[in-house]
Amino acid sequence: MTAKLLINNMRMNFGDRLLFAAPQLEFAQGDVIYLQGENGAGKTTLMKLLAGLVAPSSGSITATGFPARPWWRNQRSVLGRAIYLHQYPYLFDGNVKRNLTHGLKFIDDDKKTIDLRVEQALEMAHLQHLINRTASHLSGGERQRLAIARAWVLQPKLLMLDEPTSNMDKYSQSLIMQMIHQLRELGTGLLISSHQTCELTDLCHNQWIIQQQLIQASAIVATSVTTEDTQYELAN
Repeated sequence: MTAKLLINNMRMNFGDRLLFAAPQLEFAQGDVIYLQGENGAGKTTLMKLLAGLVAPSSGSITATGFPARPWWRNQRSVLGRAIYLHQYPYLFDGNVKRNLTHGLKFIDDDKKTIDLRVEQALEMAHLQHLINRTASHLSGGERQRLAIARAWVLQPKLLMLDEPTSNMDKYSQSLIMQMIHQLRELGTGLLISSHQTCELTDLCHNQWIIQQQLIQASAIVATSVTTEDTQYELAN
């Protein structure tokens, strides 16, 4: 079954002000979506909503097609269903290896498979020589490569990238692109926020645009910036 997040009649307010609304949206495995909007439109907030880090003011976000959770975890919660990677990623105290392997304690794969995946992630991110370096001592590009590698090693069903290559040197950008290409080939659903078109946004075949407090979804036409829009109108 395809893993997906379903938005239904969602509204997000800040106090009395409506930030945005979307009667119906879907983010699923295999999707590659370009998220656009002016500064302050709510792109980061939308990603946090989908990650389960904040709750909508009204409406719902539901998860379907994901493996069953342990009995003691909320089966209906979207928290942890989609991985959210901020442009200034949070890294744990400790070294590169600890950061890379932290989430693997929740993975059911055998140790040999996990060790191989960690080795591959270090190689793709070109961090092998830094495996014992304290994460706080890494450069900006190294920190972002580590964050992407940490997501890659989990092979998530859904991944959200908030300005993943901003202020990054070309060397780090090329390494991150390789990891994102691999995730795409594995079927990971990608939601990508970027202020400008680039190699990363060229991967996208759909787009969500936050405009005039509405989220508009459309297919991207490869030969033109023209799109076949499906506009979601705010319900009265």
